[in-house]
Amino acid sequence: MKLSEIIKKCNLHVVCGEDLEKKEVSGGYSGDLLSDVMANSKKGDIWITLQIHPNIVAVAMLKELAAIVIINKRMPEAETIKKAETEGLSILTCDMPAFELAGVLYTMGVRGKT
Repeated sequence: MKLSEIIKKCNLHVVCGEDLEKKEVSGGYSGDLLSDVMANSKKGDIWITLQIHPNIVAVAMLKELAAIVIINKRMPEAETIKKAETEGLSILTCDMPAFELAGVLYTMGVRGKT
């Protein structure tokens, strides 16, 4: 599924990121503990989190994630945005809590992988 489609249907706000029409999302992961995300997320996942610090960019790049969605109307720190822009990583924000966003993504066909 295209990231641009997810952005539109979930009413996500783009903080940074390019070529959103070309980026493919192959699954999803929700978690706030970075070590858990490193251990269990998969390449191409869209990551739902409430974390806003720069380390989320490092984790997303390490795991080759499609994008990060920050929930609950939270905004990433300025340093996080700068780091994501340098890496070409998409960061999105959402007004919904993680549970609701995951439910919407699930109904769209985005699944977690085991």
